[in-house]
Order: sequence, then structure tokens, then C-alpha cells
Amino acid sequence: MAGLNVSIAFLLSIVAICEAARRVSKRLLPLGVYHGLVRELVSSLQMCACYLELRMLMEFGPWGGGFGPDVTLTLLFLLYVAHGVSFDGASANPTVSLQEFLLMDSSLGATAVKLLAQFAGVEAAGILTAHYWSWELTDFHLIQNLMAQDCSSSLHTSLPHGTFVEGLGSFFFHLVGLKFQHSHPLYRVPVLAGTVTALVYTAGPLTGAFFNPSLASTATSSCSGSLLREYIQVYCLGPLAGMLAALLLYQGHIPRLFQRNLLYSQRSKFHTPKGK
Repeated sequence: MAGLNVSIAFLLSIVAICEAARRVSKRLLPLGVYHGLVRELVSSLQMCACYLELRMLMEFGPWGGGFGPDVTLTLLFLLYVAHGVSFDGASANPTVSLQEFLLMDSSLGATAVKLLAQFAGVEAAGILTAHYWSWELTDFHLIQNLMAQDCSSSLHTSLPHGTFVEGLGSFFFHLVGLKFQHSHPLYRVPVLAGTVTALVYTAGPLTGAFFNPSLASTATSSCSGSLLREYIQVYCLGPLAGMLAALLLYQGHIPRLFQRNLLYSQRSKFHTPKGK
């Protein structure tokens, strides 16, 4: 279990360092720069670095460490709770940022900056994690380095089925997020963490269960079995379609595109008195 303890220490260190970076940046930088750029970049780095380490544990833990999916899924849940508490309003997810744009909560320019920051954070996390693995502090890291050149795609089903799975997962993730968006964090954070954990448990063996285009890019784009078409169709278009379906079901329309409610009738705020 020594390897697991080292990985847990790494996960805690990433969360702590990124939280410190957010707090220092919030104090020193203009709020516009912090909210639009730094917050998303740091949070994306945190999510991606933690995910890469956790993914390694999911792959090698059952036969190399003697622990099963219950351990890694528990860590996943706790990590998403930590993300929800520490992100300070950042999403670290391009489909969430696009959803905010479609809800008219964010301008086109601000959304573009967020998307760039998210992919930059993911790239930085990939470099940081690869450097950390090169130290080979555990047998897991040694095996990871040996297999890094021969990694395979996270997609273990057909392209249409994978697109459907990623889209359906994104649909449930966004629908739950919209439902609890105004709830107290005490309720919202664990509900979202539980939703992500359940989706990863269900869809992970098929697609990796990313539901996040930027996160999927670092885990699939460098692998020999991953094609550009696969990434775009399964890990970009699938989650985007799921987000649009969730937004349309929840709102009845997409505010940025059209105001007319297509699914629900608009009730008047004023009631006409009934005659006696």
C-alpha cells in the first residue's frame, strides 16, 4: 500500500498548491484576470493532474497494488468534493463554459479566454505529471513510464456507441448541475461528486467517462490508438450534444439562440380573478 500512500500524498499536494495559487492570484491580480483566466487555468491543472494519477491507480491498482475499484472510486468522489469546494466558481470544463455562454451568463470574449485557459491548464498538468512520474517514486510510476509509449485509446467500443455514452453522461452531469446550481454548496458539491462517481463507474470501461473535452485531450490525444476523428466525435461532439440536450430540457429553450420556450408554456405572473 506504500504506492497508494505516495499517490494520495501527491493528490493532496496538488490540491493544496493549486488552492494556494488561487488565493495568492486573487489578492495580487485584477479580479477580471483572476476570474476569466487564472482561476480556470489553475483549476484545470488541478483536475487534470489529479485525474492522471487516479487513472494510473485505476489501471494498475487491482493487479499491482491489491486494491480494487472501491478504493479508486472513493478517491474519485473525495477529489470531486475537493474540486467543488476549492474551484472558487471555475468549471475546468469547456462544455460548462459554453453552457454559461448559451445562458447569457458570459460573453463570447470571456468564454474564449476560459476555453484557452482550460486547455492550457490541462497541457501544464500533463507536463507536470509526466515529470513527477519520471522520479519513479513507486512501482506504479515505473510501470507507467514503461507503458507510456504504447498507451492505447480510452475508447473500447464503436464510435457511435462511444459518442452516445459520452453524450448521455454529459447530459446527466449538466442536468444535475443545472438543477442544483443555486443550491447551497453543502448539498450541491456532494451531489455532483456522487453523480460523477456513478457515471465513471458505469461508463468508464467503455469510454473512460470524461464528459470534458479538455480533460479527454490529455488522456487520449498522445496515444497511438487515438485518432483526431475519435477525439472530435466522441469526446467533443458527444459532451456538447449532451449539454445542449440537458439545457433544452431544463430551460425549455436556449436563451442565447432563441427566447421562445419550446417545451414549457409560459404562465402569466398576473392572475385574472374568477367571476362569482
